[in-house]
Amino acid sequence: MRADAQENHERLLEVAARAFAREGTSASLKAIAREAGVGIGTVYRRFPTRETLIEAVYQQEVARLCAAAPALAADPGGAAALRAWMEQFVDFMGTKRELLRPALTSDDEKQQTRDQLRSAIRVLLDAGVAAGTIRPSVDPNDLLLSLGGITLIADAENHRALAGRLIALLLDGVLT
Repeated sequence: MRADAQENHERLLEVAARAFAREGTSASLKAIAREAGVGIGTVYRRFPTRETLIEAVYQQEVARLCAAAPALAADPGGAAALRAWMEQFVDFMGTKRELLRPALTSDDEKQQTRDQLRSAIRVLLDAGVAAGTIRPSVDPNDLLLSLGGITLIADAENHRALAGRLIALLLDGVLT
């Protein structure tokens, strides 16, 4: 992709992510194009359907969340890094819930996303194990499923503080 085309692509994803967070996935594609400084034709060339744009935004947000893990894992204590990432995960799930339904249409896409998230968790767990603060027996999949449950409970209760308390309980079971 040419440099200007890549910039347009990235700007479209950024603007669409903000628009979807603000207005939901039914946000106007014309308004997204206008805010990104491109024509509607550019939107449809890059993303032939609304669903492909939603999926691209979702995948970009998952990639960002996963990319945060190595930076956080540089924290020598491990436990604080894991907690920070878990809180980011809960926030991500809370703001991206509407994107989940249309974005993950196939079992392969769902599995790919789970694999990305488990890999990010593994990075954090390995750093904590190396620091001696996290038990080596913690399974990344168990942690991911537990976080998923926390997000569902906190979302149902509409209570972010509850998510923080449940993360603290989960961490108590993970720490040495």
